[in-house]
Amino acid sequence: MTTNHPITHVSDTAVWVAMYRALESERPDALFQDPLARRLAGPLGEKMLAEIPKARTMGWPMVVRTAVLDELVMRSVTEGGFDTVVNLAAGLDTRPYRLPIPSSVRWIEVDLPGMVEYKRARLGDEKSVCSLEVISADLADRAERDAVLDRVGDGTALVITEGLLVYLEPSDVKELATALHAHPAVKEWILDLGSPRLLKMLEKTWGPTLRAGNAPFRFGPSEGTAFFTPMGWKELEFRPMFEESVHLKRSMPLGRFWLWLGKFSSAKRREEFRRMSGMVRLGRA
Repeated sequence: MTTNHPITHVSDTAVWVAMYRALESERPDALFQDPLARRLAGPLGEKMLAEIPKARTMGWPMVVRTAVLDELVMRSVTEGGFDTVVNLAAGLDTRPYRLPIPSSVRWIEVDLPGMVEYKRARLGDEKSVCSLEVISADLADRAERDAVLDRVGDGTALVITEGLLVYLEPSDVKELATALHAHPAVKEWILDLGSPRLLKMLEKTWGPTLRAGNAPFRFGPSEGTAFFTPMGWKELEFRPMFEESVHLKRSMPLGRFWLWLGKFSSAKRREEFRRMSGMVRLGRA
């Protein structure tokens, strides 16, 4: 973690997201409350908002993603029978501290040693609401990743990869999907997914900044969730980012108008737009 440049490593993007959670939490009509977010974001979070192009106006997708994933996770641990949650590349996520997760749930979060140490130092003596295990591991290392998954044991596990896949090569995503499916305890997988169209749009705004920080966007499959079918996964639920943003009143300017205008497009174009970005729940095929 460094402050010489807004983003110097893909891990710095976790600070970026934490800053958006902090800003949302401070709104009178906040969709969620994260009292730890500003502490975790620190001075680097403020620096990012000041220096990354359109950082303040383009933060709504991260807020919407957080709110929708909060809902999906809570439904899984209260109604879905999941006793274990594995958050891969957890970054500065605070769900085991801020959500009313049953105390019986075992929460495992994994990230690189530098991120784990940064988060531990910032959180101090904060207590989680459920059993929390923090693991330092490089998920790009097959042996380390498999060792993490082996620790899941015989429980009924939900895996989260929030904000991770977009930074991976398609071949790495395939390998991860295969590895997750190889562990019978992993029943469902929650992730966010973009399309080639989305990556092209984001490239115009944030591409140079992210490339300079060695964190370019790489993964946005044209086939959408069908990308995961050969690895044994099927779509259980797809929550379109834009529709959710309008529903939650956190959309881009004129978002409701653009959603209405899309009704006059062909069914194919409407579905393409709907699938441009979203939050996904996958299950074993």
